[in-house]
Amino acid sequence: MNYLRVGDLGQDGFLNALDLSIRAKRDPAHFGSALAGYEVGLFYMKPSTRTRVSTEVAVSQLGGRPMTLRNEEVGLGKREAPADVARTLDRYLDVLALRVFEHEHLDIIGAHAKAPVINLLSDLEHPCQALADVQTMSESRSLPGSVLTFIGDGNNVCHSLMMAAAMLGVEVRVAAPEGYEPLPEYVEAASQYSSVLVTADVNAAVEGSDFVYTDVWASMGQEDEAAERRRLFEAYRVDEKLFERANDGAIFLHCLPAHRGEEVTDGVADHPRSRIFDQAENRMHSFKGILLYLTQ
Repeated sequence: MNYLRVGDLGQDGFLNALDLSIRAKRDPAHFGSALAGYEVGLFYMKPSTRTRVSTEVAVSQLGGRPMTLRNEEVGLGKREAPADVARTLDRYLDVLALRVFEHEHLDIIGAHAKAPVINLLSDLEHPCQALADVQTMSESRSLPGSVLTFIGDGNNVCHSLMMAAAMLGVEVRVAAPEGYEPLPEYVEAASQYSSVLVTADVNAAVEGSDFVYTDVWASMGQEDEAAERRRLFEAYRVDEKLFERANDGAIFLHCLPAHRGEEVTDGVADHPRSRIFDQAENRMHSFKGILLYLTQ
């Protein structure tokens, strides 16, 4: 089984992976040899801080051996075809996790590798982040019936978060400028599990929310759009005034890195109810949960 999209695990499988993530955080010693003898490849087309450190530490703490691969060495899609990369690495590695630009590369690798393949980030989804997000959310309150508002670009983070939260019974709202909404197929898929609203009205979307989440306005690879995006997303900045529209006790979330002063102010990022660094920590615990689920 692969974890390329949140929906790959199904609702029951995702809940199982979340439970393993929570248990791995609560009692890390219990899983200290779970991946003994496993070789886990960690491939990066994009630079990373949280993803690289959290995954390497997670593999090591489970007793496995992480092997980091850079695209300068592999040349995915240019020096060598993705299918050939998959067939080759499959002979050496027990698990392969990749951070790429094009999701299509993951689909090809997943189709040609026998070992589990994990999406560390693609242009379509960020499923490892989503598992860490809902783990963080679950630490603050019971999730069924709660309300999550995602503000900004309906991007890969938004796609995965919508699915993950909806499968756990969370009402999902997305506030995005016209033309930057999440893909309709993700709205439709998430709507099978819970209520999903997509709107341009950010103030209405935040009212009554238990979780307020945002992400950068321009991701890696979108640098040429940054100026236009700053103009369009100006009204979607999460500042103290907007955050106050959420429920009492609402928490703020951001997958990081944050462009402080753009999508979020310092006052919200550093708010007593900000949980952005708990999210960052949970990237390690949730990756353990994914590994445990896919290899058990």
